[in-house]
Amino acid sequence: MWDERYSAEGYVYGTEPNGFLAAKADRLPAGGRVLCLGEGEGRNAVWLAEQGFEVTAVDASAVGLHKARALAAQRGVRIATVHADLADFVIERGTWDGIVSVFCHLPAALRAAVHRQCVAGLRPGGVLLLEAYTPDQVGRGTGGPPTAELMMDAETLRLELAGLEPLELAETEREIHEGVFHNGIGAVVQVLARKPDSPGRARIASRRDRS
Repeated sequence: MWDERYSAEGYVYGTEPNGFLAAKADRLPAGGRVLCLGEGEGRNAVWLAEQGFEVTAVDASAVGLHKARALAAQRGVRIATVHADLADFVIERGTWDGIVSVFCHLPAALRAAVHRQCVAGLRPGGVLLLEAYTPDQVGRGTGGPPTAELMMDAETLRLELAGLEPLELAETEREIHEGVFHNGIGAVVQVLARKPDSPGRARIASRRDRS
């Protein structure tokens, strides 16, 4: 599916970064190592590299990653790419200053496993940034998977990301214009969470924001 989608001319999700990422990237440790999950055509990874981060992009689509490398070359930056399904990719423990997951929708069991690896994979002080569609997005026709089972909500993420300190965790609606497949008002959940400097588990207290 993804190779076919990314084979289209141009960048189907655009070449500009996700809006939540662009607004919150200053919360990532400056100049740190950042892992982008399900990165596709590379718009977020390339933008982060332009901001001075050392970026690795992981995706199951070789076509998408080829376009990501082309975009990086066009912008005069370098990113590392890993062609791997997230079911097989191992996030190294204590390695990353930042992990970015933007609209990376996975089956529930795999998603929970990946999120556990994210918690373990961050260094102390490292930050996870995530945006995804919630089940309220179903039927809107403005982006996201066709079924609620592939989407996320704040309460689920609070549980799956146990061990991180809350910075932000909210469900909201916002205008999204990212290429041809994300276009219009979207129901999303946004997460910014930090790995504690000292041992111990931190609970993410969720809030629901419909403003």
